[in-house]
Amino acid sequence: MRTTLLILALSTASLSAQKLVPAPIELPKPGTEGTPSNLNIPNLEKLSTKPRAPFLVPEGVTNVALGKSVTSSEKDPIVGNLGMITDGDTELVEGNNVELGPGAQWVAIDLGAPHEVYGILFWHTFQPRVYFSVVVQTADDARFTQNLQTWFNNDSDNKTGHGAGKNLNYIDTYEGKLVDAKGVRARYVRLYSNGNNANKLNHYVEVEIFGKAAK
Repeated sequence: MRTTLLILALSTASLSAQKLVPAPIELPKPGTEGTPSNLNIPNLEKLSTKPRAPFLVPEGVTNVALGKSVTSSEKDPIVGNLGMITDGDTELVEGNNVELGPGAQWVAIDLGAPHEVYGILFWHTFQPRVYFSVVVQTADDARFTQNLQTWFNNDSDNKTGHGAGKNLNYIDTYEGKLVDAKGVRARYVRLYSNGNNANKLNHYVEVEIFGKAAK
């Protein structure tokens, strides 16, 4: 634990010493308008009416997930194919998302080599919904046993088996959910969910990972 904290502290110090610029995020147009139904959801983050502030990263950071290999707890999605998750198409329209079955499901992205990962941005659906048990992790290996780090966890009931999270539930919007990974060195990124407030299925439109090759 002490070694992990030291690595994170050094990473944060290195980040603060670099020239920072806004991450190259290009947001899609808003999808289906309206307010999600069944908003009697505990620990729900208040929906902001202001645009998200620019996410600052070192110069040279790009979406390193683009075109990268995706695996999942469900090899054959109900709708779409896993390659759509990193194809660069964030258009929030029906048919442009991958649908996984009910229960706790995950998708994992192999960056192909170690990278400095600064931000993980993802869209679940083209509709305003709340997805449950969202967990975002990075690791050095495909089994997520080496240098496993959890950057977001609102799985308050520990449905995914990674401990009860303390982050809030949130409403999916066209801005996606942006998770700060603080420049962690990692090769793999994994995301969990466990259904949503409309049904028990799991969805992804796109996952973008902002980083650069590790030195």
